[in-house]
Amino acid sequence: MGPKKLLNVGGNNKAIELPKHYQGWEHVLLDIDPRGNPDVVCDARELGMLPAAQFDAVYCSHNLEHYHRHDALKVLTGFRHVLKPTGFAHIRVPDMGELMQIVAERNLDIDDVLYHAPTGPILVRDIIYGLGTEIESSGNDFYSHKTGFTPKSLVNIVKACGFPYIYTGQNNMEVLAFAFTQEPEPGIKSLLGFGGI
Repeated sequence: MGPKKLLNVGGNNKAIELPKHYQGWEHVLLDIDPRGNPDVVCDARELGMLPAAQFDAVYCSHNLEHYHRHDALKVLTGFRHVLKPTGFAHIRVPDMGELMQIVAERNLDIDDVLYHAPTGPILVRDIIYGLGTEIESSGNDFYSHKTGFTPKSLVNIVKACGFPYIYTGQNNMEVLAFAFTQEPEPGIKSLLGFGGI
């Protein structure tokens, strides 16, 4: 049967480490920017043009917020199109609800430093609108954020795109979701480690 097949949507380049549960999977990188040498150069809103039901999982880390909400619906519908019936979508986005709480609790301004990352200081506005330094240095507007999510709003939009089984979690100003079109088998739940989320 061969290894399981993963479509990494908007993953930039293959040097960026994937979650460990994808170890041994065939990694197909799809990105709109050819500079990262993706396997497929494609706008994620056009996933419906790819062959159907070919991937065991779609991984989308900090990419869905780069689309207007109506386009995010197209992207998620595309996930369902390329997934096998037993496959799942693994989505990670900034947690705008937690961000709002932190901003209020710390009395932060939009231009204040929220935290420091290896790439430098991350401002409140970087979480809302996209990493300003990256947008400026690349000259590419597709690095901008055009929508945002809370756990509730992410579940709602994913369900609206035909994924009735959704498991969510939160960690460090991030919402993550595993979305299925059918009830996942216990082995998959164990592999992904979300028996309790």
